[in-house]
Amino acid sequence: MTTLPYADVDFSLRALAGRAEGFGRFSLGGLHGSLYFVTSLADDGPGSLRDGCRRKEPLWIVFQISGTIHLSSYLSVSSYKTIDGRGQRIKLTGKGLRLKECEHIIVCNLEFEGGRGHDVDGIQIKPNSRHIWIDRCSLRDYDDGLIDITRQSTDITVSRCYFAQHDKTMLIGADPSHVGDRCIRVTIHHCFFDGTRQRQPRVRFGKVHLYNNYTRNWGIYAVCASVESQIYSQCNIYEAGHKKKTFEYYTEKAADKEEPRSGLIRSEGDLFLNGAQASLLTGISEENIFHPSEFYPIWTLETASDSLQSVLQICAGWQSIPRPAERNIECIANA
Repeated sequence: MTTLPYADVDFSLRALAGRAEGFGRFSLGGLHGSLYFVTSLADDGPGSLRDGCRRKEPLWIVFQISGTIHLSSYLSVSSYKTIDGRGQRIKLTGKGLRLKECEHIIVCNLEFEGGRGHDVDGIQIKPNSRHIWIDRCSLRDYDDGLIDITRQSTDITVSRCYFAQHDKTMLIGADPSHVGDRCIRVTIHHCFFDGTRQRQPRVRFGKVHLYNNYTRNWGIYAVCASVESQIYSQCNIYEAGHKKKTFEYYTEKAADKEEPRSGLIRSEGDLFLNGAQASLLTGISEENIFHPSEFYPIWTLETASDSLQSVLQICAGWQSIPRPAERNIECIANA
């Protein structure tokens, strides 16, 4: 029997707040703010998503309409916002979300597709952003990354997301010169990486906990550990296509060190299918890689299995679910 996390977060609108598993578990989003109703699919103006996201006060943003929002520039999200797509089907295209120097953001049940331009990511998290939860989003076909987490952004959870039709899927840690990225901590769980080519994820410096994800048919590798990173891969499913190497190690020199280093990966309970080869480094002590229990006490974990594989193909990404009820909270639309 497959046990999925978050069974009760859809019973009431704001039950999502503070409920993420993993490093993003403290994210409140717009819990203490008013409801903001998106009533327009326009890129900007009254009732638009951009208008709600730029406001400085906490807001729980919901949608009164379904459709596609064509972004002509990055949509910047200010602190203490929930962008809650439950009850509608909203797709962002053209550009993506930018989470810059912000905290307490929840992004739930949106689609991202067709982002164009240099350095255009679906969700770009940099610099110095923290307490972020990305849940049940579908992302595909952007010119750069689908989700990039860099420049000292930390305490982030990415859960139940679907990734497809893409090359450089998820970068965590900018480059070897950004030694401040040693603070990065990210949890990725119950996601489905469906034929994306590489970076599921690629990590520099940071600590990343991967559990109960399904990655299949990658084009270069599944997961990459670069300079000083620590990746704890737990009960994931790795199903190879033509390329069999699951774990890759890239050696780079941190700007403040003399010798180049790769990262480290610990695999526990992972399931390797269709000839997938772990290619783990030998002679690595467990003491050299963090354990998630050092940072959070519980997470919903099950054995990597056929049933988990089947469920993730259905339950990852945007879902056709109603918006939960909300009571006794001040509401604003285009005010």
